[in-house]
Amino acid sequence: MEKLVILGGGESGVGAAVLGKTKGMDVFLSDAGTLKPQYREMLENEGIDYEEGGHTEEKILSADLVIKSPGIPPTAPLVEKLAAKGAPILSEIEFAGRYTDAKMICITGSNGKTTTTLLTYHILKEAGLNVGLAGNVGKSMALQVAREKHDVYVIELSSFQLENMYDFKAKIAVITNITPDHLDRYDHKMENYVAAKFRILQNQGPEDYFIYWQDDPIVREQIKHMQIEACRMPFSEFRQEDTKAYVDNGIVRFETPMEVWDIPRDKLSLTGLHNLYNSMAAGLSAGILNIKKDTIRHALEDFEAVEHRLEYVRTVRGVGYINDSKATNVNSTWYALESMTTPTVLILGGKDKGNDYTEIENLVKEKVKAIVCMGKDNSKLLDFFGGKVPCIRDTHSLEEAVNACVELASDGDTVLLSPCCASFDLFKSYEDRGLRFKKAVMEIKDCD
Repeated sequence: MEKLVILGGGESGVGAAVLGKTKGMDVFLSDAGTLKPQYREMLENEGIDYEEGGHTEEKILSADLVIKSPGIPPTAPLVEKLAAKGAPILSEIEFAGRYTDAKMICITGSNGKTTTTLLTYHILKEAGLNVGLAGNVGKSMALQVAREKHDVYVIELSSFQLENMYDFKAKIAVITNITPDHLDRYDHKMENYVAAKFRILQNQGPEDYFIYWQDDPIVREQIKHMQIEACRMPFSEFRQEDTKAYVDNGIVRFETPMEVWDIPRDKLSLTGLHNLYNSMAAGLSAGILNIKKDTIRHALEDFEAVEHRLEYVRTVRGVGYINDSKATNVNSTWYALESMTTPTVLILGGKDKGNDYTEIENLVKEKVKAIVCMGKDNSKLLDFFGGKVPCIRDTHSLEEAVNACVELASDGDTVLLSPCCASFDLFKSYEDRGLRFKKAVMEIKDCD
């Protein structure tokens, strides 16, 4: 009996354990931390051997096959020992893909991949397809393969997941964009990060499709050095040679091998340039699957925005409040600022990942009337933006930051939480930061 060892007992790990059990493998799951109660219960109900709070090295090193949580780096000592032994180390998605013949729509990128994934899934659901949602969103793909039967999967993939994918093939591969992120994982070399993202194209042939933002300089440069067999489907704000989705006089036009169709840009439910690109990528994916244009149009018109990504919270005292807590890097905040149409009070700050704020400097000067810094240490932000906006405040809690925004914002302004930074200095996660921001905004009184 093949011995399957799973490192990490989160959504993907427990799903892989269940799939391994259904395929007759001897499964052992090990997690250095504490398992969530629902995952512990699932393992016990399935009769799967597991441990938490540490790793029993002897049991792990006896593995014939290993499924590794994406968050565990390849440089972890236990992973290096497994690799030295020659044990195959896979991602949960790679493992699950071996047991299904469903079509795969795979989406990666530094920004926009969650929105594009959920929007694509929404269109396919509206069209009546038997579709699963997996990867960084939705349920574990392995668990779905074990217990359900889908014809299509829409999968959000991080570079970490792509590292341990080898034979998996995307019918449609989407790269929304690539900007510097997670470089500590890649020896601080951008080319290593880019190579990990482009693994999404591996194994594609002429019958498959590659959708990408035509104007991304990093994507464009990488394509020059690759032999890409898939049919290319680039999108751009403006029509260029070979562009398959673009805007012409306020009309978004889609050109797939199956059909040519369009939709007025102002009918798209998601606003802002970044969401135009997300809508283009999702619309092209759906068109390739031969979904009727009226169905795609309707789905693009009624989709609701992703929580914590340019999420409208409330208007109070004439001031609109926007939760963009998911903006954990500079490029995300650039897209958020680009979409602002009113004077903006911008909340920045958190755990700086070596950010270069020059990318948003011009947009800040153009659109931002005040910056409220919110973090344990705001010195880098204060030094960079001091003198570049009419007003800048130094705060060290969410409540203090929101109070400063109430004081600084006037009727007709927008308060934008788009921090540019990771959340781990003051919050558990970007979700925790966003939820606490929304709670604080809902508690603002309509009048003094």
